[in-house]
Amino acid sequence: MSMPAPTHVPTAVESQQSAARAQPLRFLRSTPRGGLVSPEAREALREACGDLAARPDLLMEHLHRLNDREGGLRPSRLAALAEWLRVSTSEVYEVASFYHHFRLLGEDEAAPAATVRVCANLSCALAGADVLRAELRARCGADVDVQEASCMGLCTQAPGVLVGRHALGHATPEAVMKALPQTRAAPQPPAQAEDYAAYRASGGYWLLSEARTGRITPEAVMAQLEAAELRGLGGAGFPSVRKWRTVAQQAGPRLVVINVDEGEVGTCKDGHILRTEPHRALEGMLLAAWAVAAGRIWIYLRDEYAAEQALLHRELLALHEAGLIRYGGVDIGGAHDDEPGDDAQVRARLPRVALRRGAGAYICGEESALIESLEGKRGMPRLKPPIVAISGLFDRPTLEHNIETVWWVRDIVQRGGETWAAQGRRGRKGVRRFTVSGRVARPGVYLAPAGITARELIDEYAGGMAPGWQLYGVLPGGASGGILNAAQADLPLDFGTLDAQGCFIGSMAVIVLGRSAGHTDTAREAAANLMHFFAHESCGQCTPCREGTHHMLAAMSPQDWDAAHIHALSQLMRDASICGLGQAAPNPTDSVLRHFAQEIGLKG
Repeated sequence: MSMPAPTHVPTAVESQQSAARAQPLRFLRSTPRGGLVSPEAREALREACGDLAARPDLLMEHLHRLNDREGGLRPSRLAALAEWLRVSTSEVYEVASFYHHFRLLGEDEAAPAATVRVCANLSCALAGADVLRAELRARCGADVDVQEASCMGLCTQAPGVLVGRHALGHATPEAVMKALPQTRAAPQPPAQAEDYAAYRASGGYWLLSEARTGRITPEAVMAQLEAAELRGLGGAGFPSVRKWRTVAQQAGPRLVVINVDEGEVGTCKDGHILRTEPHRALEGMLLAAWAVAAGRIWIYLRDEYAAEQALLHRELLALHEAGLIRYGGVDIGGAHDDEPGDDAQVRARLPRVALRRGAGAYICGEESALIESLEGKRGMPRLKPPIVAISGLFDRPTLEHNIETVWWVRDIVQRGGETWAAQGRRGRKGVRRFTVSGRVARPGVYLAPAGITARELIDEYAGGMAPGWQLYGVLPGGASGGILNAAQADLPLDFGTLDAQGCFIGSMAVIVLGRSAGHTDTAREAAANLMHFFAHESCGQCTPCREGTHHMLAAMSPQDWDAAHIHALSQLMRDASICGLGQAAPNPTDSVLRHFAQEIGLKG
């Protein structure tokens, strides 16, 4: 009788080998996820971006180079860029798809010959932007993309249009058609801007010299800002000196970020400063960096300000050549490219300055969203705490200001903070720069005392109401600041003065509504226009803002409003939204309920 063959018991090594053979074959990737990168795509990227460092924080600049060169962004270019920066293709795509000014194309899709953006927001809508856009779509050829766009800083020259990157105020169909052949031409600096030589000849940079040679101290500068009670003039109104001192108290290295991404509807005052007196703001910026011992400065400029970008580049080069800064265009190093040294050593070195370009996203006016964008990410606001002054760009303590705030630094320190503060009316402190647009005789940017009323601002500065129009309502703070009726036009305009009416001045963008013999600019139509803006510009990070803006638009559609439903939705957005966009978006709608009840079927 034969015995059965003995059963073989596999060893541990044999078991592992058998298990490995049962698994599908896996290969180590030599390319990023998203597909193979063609030599042609690598060469196109090299030609467009060969002089840029391969760092993720420069992703936006790489995307701009490709978008400008080819009229859009193709999948092959995004894959090549991901390989070059050593990030995932999905990360490159999510950034490219977040910003309005990047055009995503199919691989074989032809880019349009030109892009024409027509502002659809309130100041331009009052000036006939809807009719202009329809006429342009009828007259431009099929290879011209005519888009509805958000505020582009042409509020006082409404209606505003961007032809490529060229700004066109008081736009007409004829003017746009004439400008189309020049779409690809490089924007030129505004001719009226004061240049470095003229500013230096009039005493400019004397105060900076006094600071750098030790004849004044950082605390002396901050004491004058405190005496002036200077507040942040980008919208929030936070006491400026508190920012400076908070940043200065943190361990270095410290950074400065200048926010020129003003996108609030009706606001163009920072652009006006750059087009007229840029160096006063640049000197204030350098004084701020010296005071808090920051060795690096980023200027983040909205993409709509292409001529202003050309101007800043020219003047920063002039400062570099004069030995006042170190300037190398967009790049001054990444997260860990800091120079060692204590505060005295940092102040003794020339600060390094970079000029960066936004890409059409209103949310990047919020300081933490702007910082995310500077780091090469989607412009989504950060949760707080920590605040930017403690942990901002690259997690460094960061002093963030808009252009107008730093524009005042030289004046306040030289003349004295108390002298500056005494210029206000009705107990308010200092001077404000108001953008006035809408139904006035002379739309413009005006320096006026803090505490002036809307009626005084219209009559004393803007030439009164436009012929044939009577005052019906006033938006004191652009899209976010709510709407006042004509009876409330005698309230002082400043931080905190309009809280009882559910309004605020924010960036001091005053848009005037009127009534004439044949038309009335209703508050409900204005509020609907603004809610469309918020819905379009929401970053989508939080549900109350992303969905709430669309639900609010639906609730505003009926002739008679459901006040209880709108109140509940408004409160939800205020309580649960992450940042000021969602929190302030209901302000115009709530103003209609409070101050214009007759328009929506409410009584009492």
